[in-house]
Amino acid sequence: MLTSLFNFIYPKRCNCCSVTLGQFEKVICTSCRHDLPLTRFHHFNDPSLKKVFYGRLALEQATALFYFEKKGPIQKMLHRLKYKGVEHLSGFMGNWLGNELAAITAYQQIDVVIPVPIHRKKLRERGYNQVTGFGIALAQHLDARYDEDTLIKSKHTKTQVFKNRFSRGDAILTAFDIQNTTDLENKHILLVDDIITTGATIEACALELLKIPKVKLSVATMAIAV
Repeated sequence: MLTSLFNFIYPKRCNCCSVTLGQFEKVICTSCRHDLPLTRFHHFNDPSLKKVFYGRLALEQATALFYFEKKGPIQKMLHRLKYKGVEHLSGFMGNWLGNELAAITAYQQIDVVIPVPIHRKKLRERGYNQVTGFGIALAQHLDARYDEDTLIKSKHTKTQVFKNRFSRGDAILTAFDIQNTTDLENKHILLVDDIITTGATIEACALELLKIPKVKLSVATMAIAV
C-alpha cells in the first residue's frame, strides 16, 4: 500500500517520452519500446558500423543497439544516463543488446568485455562510468569476463560528440593506455561504449588494445549517430 501511495505521488515516467509508466512497464513505456530506432546491424551482419573504421581498424564484429538523432528519444535517454544520474539505463540497454547478441554465433566467441573508460576526474564528478552497467550486462549474456582494469584513460579530454573527424584533434588519440595485459593475449575482446559519432574514441582505445599479441577485437555501443 505504501508503495502504491509513493508511486501515486511520485509516478515513474518513461525515460524517453516522460509519460507515466503503467503497472507492468519498466524504464520505458511500451509505445517507446516498439518505436525506438533499432539498427539491427547484428541480425543481418550489416557492415555499416565497420565502415566507420574503414582503413583505420580491422574489426571482427561491430554493432550498435540504436540510431542516435539530435532531439530524438535516444538523445534524451543518453542525456539522462550521463547527466541526470539515471545509471540503471546503462544496464537496461546492455540487457537488451546482450539478449540479442547471445543468440548470434559470432558473438558467442567473445572472451572479455572492456568498457571505454572515463578519466578519474570525470568519474569523481559523475560518480560512475555510464558504460559500466552496459558492459557488465553484455558480459553476463555472453558468458564473458568483464574487465575495467586493463584499459585506462590517462588524459582528461573534452567530449568528442558532434565533432567531425578533422576537428577532433590528436589529444583523444593519445588519451588511453593499457596495463596488465598478459591474460588478454589470444583473446577476443568486445570493446563497448555509449555512442559512436566520429569513431575517434573507439579508434584510440582499439589501437591500444591491438598492441596485445594475437587479440581479436569487436565493438558494441548503445548508439551510433546518424
